[in-house]
Amino acid sequence: MSTDWNLAATGLKAEAGTPAALGKMRSFYWTLRRELWESRSLYLAPLGVSAVFLMGFAVRAFRLPERMRSLAALGDPMRQHAEIASAYNILAGLMMLTGMVVATFYCLDALHGERRDGSILFWKSLPVSDLTTVLAKAAVPLGILPLFVFAVTFVTQWIMLLLSSAVLAASGQSVAALWEHLSFFRMSGLLLYHLLTIHALWHAPLYAWLLLVSAWARRTPFLWAFLPPIAICYLEKIAFNTTHLLSLLEYRLQGGMEALTVEGTFPMDPMTHLTPFRFVSTPGLWIGLAITAAFLGAAVRLRRDRGPIRY
Repeated sequence: MSTDWNLAATGLKAEAGTPAALGKMRSFYWTLRRELWESRSLYLAPLGVSAVFLMGFAVRAFRLPERMRSLAALGDPMRQHAEIASAYNILAGLMMLTGMVVATFYCLDALHGERRDGSILFWKSLPVSDLTTVLAKAAVPLGILPLFVFAVTFVTQWIMLLLSSAVLAASGQSVAALWEHLSFFRMSGLLLYHLLTIHALWHAPLYAWLLLVSAWARRTPFLWAFLPPIAICYLEKIAFNTTHLLSLLEYRLQGGMEALTVEGTFPMDPMTHLTPFRFVSTPGLWIGLAITAAFLGAAVRLRRDRGPIRY
């Protein structure tokens, strides 16, 4: 880890004499690289889930010829697709859930961890602004992690498809039905669209809130992030018999379906049709992005004023 810090420090200090715009770009780049060096769970967790699922799928693949013969007798294309794509949908769901969990814990530790171990003094000695640091940390859950989850999911599903094709070919069956009902590349495109619209843009204020709590909390940021909203929801119900805050949180967690024309379906469902223009014109999206900017601005201010945590 000290080697990584020295590499980052060398790259950042070398930018002291560069033009302002180029220096900021390089500072952001090196700060982002530092985040990836320090937070190995960002890629180890998705890779681990992918490897475990792939091993289970490989064992189950030997029964695929029998299942394909049963599906051929059904004569229902929609049901055939649902059965064939079920394993791919399960993997995508697991990977998306893993990405959300990893992003949550990363955000809670991103600004709190450097104050807890005292490394904030080292990083503040470098020519990197607090704004650059916070934006680099925010870029991880809002951009880097969704794209990495998609890449891992795409490669894993491609291996699953090739393995299934090999098993079917070895048993003397045609692989045409498998490829026709799966629509692999359309399925992958829908997954990427869902990750970028919902997991990045729509969930942005949630991750910004976690970063704000990470910058503010002295201890147990996890409790400070979740207990106050829960307590306020409970008090609102007791005092006014309303659930406005709870409905708002549910809308932010489960909403964003304006990106699709068939709401309530799985993102990779063949009936899903993309409506990006309706999504970007949704007021809830822009309100959420404005709240994200406010939370990140507050996190920048807190990082500027806060020093190491001394117990």
